[in-house]
Amino acid sequence: MTVHALDGHLSSAIDVDGCGACQAFWFDSTESPRLSPASTLKLFALIADALPNRRGPLGRVLKCPRCNSRLLETQDMQRATRFSYHRCPHGHGRLTTFLNFLREKDFVRPLSALQLDELRRNVQVVNCSNCGATVDLARGSSCGHCGSPLSILDMQHAEKVLEELRQAAVPKAVDPTLPLELARLLRQRWTESDY
Repeated sequence: MTVHALDGHLSSAIDVDGCGACQAFWFDSTESPRLSPASTLKLFALIADALPNRRGPLGRVLKCPRCNSRLLETQDMQRATRFSYHRCPHGHGRLTTFLNFLREKDFVRPLSALQLDELRRNVQVVNCSNCGATVDLARGSSCGHCGSPLSILDMQHAEKVLEELRQAAVPKAVDPTLPLELARLLRQRWTESDY
């Protein structure tokens, strides 16, 4: 894996390990939610650059790079989108495929029932964007190999997410008197609570 030095919230530093061949990131403990908007945009760019380099699906048995324990498949939800990852049972971190990272950041969403019906009318077989396996639409709406539901990249929604990240990545001026004002308000509150 390649280490990517990124910024987290409140100017913290985060090192994220990424593998273009297996299309996955390793996040230590709580690194993914702590990514700054600019760092999330950088990871989106890394994903786009690495997509042609896929070598195959992840192995069935995945191990923690820190303690060598078997990773546990875990389901989670962000907004209305389900995503999965493989986590260390000892809390060392998690392995997230590129597709599930995009789901977690609300960049890719599952197909609606209407979209799925339209896809079935026009296409019989698609490839899973998570592992690359063939998905027979007549048999179901998720990958038989890795269990990922079919997803869609809604360009309008994706552009909205990108714009929100771009705006959030722009540094904002901080009022230099803010700490003094907060201290004054706290002192005032303590004084009022004495009565």
